[in-house]
Amino acid sequence: MALILKTAPQIEFLRQAGHIVAETFEVLRPHILPGISTAELDAIAEEYIRRQGAEPIFKGYGGIPSQWGKPGRKAFPATICASVNATICHGIPNPKDRLRQGDIIGIDIGVRYRGWVGDSCVTFAVGAVAEPTQRLLEATKQCLTLGIAQARVGNTLGDIGAAIQSHAEAQGFSVVREYTGHGVGRNLHEEPTVFHHGKPKTGRRLVPGMVFTIEPMINLGKAATKVESNGWTVSTADGSLSAQFEHAIAITTGDPIILTL
Repeated sequence: MALILKTAPQIEFLRQAGHIVAETFEVLRPHILPGISTAELDAIAEEYIRRQGAEPIFKGYGGIPSQWGKPGRKAFPATICASVNATICHGIPNPKDRLRQGDIIGIDIGVRYRGWVGDSCVTFAVGAVAEPTQRLLEATKQCLTLGIAQARVGNTLGDIGAAIQSHAEAQGFSVVREYTGHGVGRNLHEEPTVFHHGKPKTGRRLVPGMVFTIEPMINLGKAATKVESNGWTVSTADGSLSAQFEHAIAITTGDPIILTL
């Protein structure tokens, strides 16, 4: 897939979509309490997104057709990804999955608005959390901040990954390798692929008009992952906690624009 650079008017459309995503997080925030189910959070998010004239882009996304008589992965069934504790990403909301005091939940939201995509993730603490959990949340959020700081013309995608990896590992955490950031535009997944580890001054050089997500997934334990039987949900192989924060950004001649504020 070729890299598609965005014009200033197109970046504004992407910012409008990203704004709806950011507002949806704020609608959800007061409901993220012990006892609520992930399915209830999903319903709240979908109702708000549709009321803004947008559509939830994850719902119905990415089914894999059956091949050679083997069952394929079904399309994603929900508006949000709800990833609790050891779930890294792509957790499927379920009425039986109720939040408990001390949990963490990563909520990933994607919308299409007027033909353009917004995509972002926030990991929330459910009430008070243990000190190592709080350190993980703070470090992951800082990894995102440091990655965005490297997103400037003349730098490379490797500069972004290296900044994230360096900070996470200095704090004693590990970086998930298999799941990455990605370009966004009219489609949810475009070029480039954005790794959250790497070496400075390597990879694609950043130029104005590039739009992509940075979404580090940081584990309290080891980096190894496993995919659950539903074909979507990814968890830590060792059962340790995982956190994720994500923004979509646009590269300009100056500071990057964060589209999902």
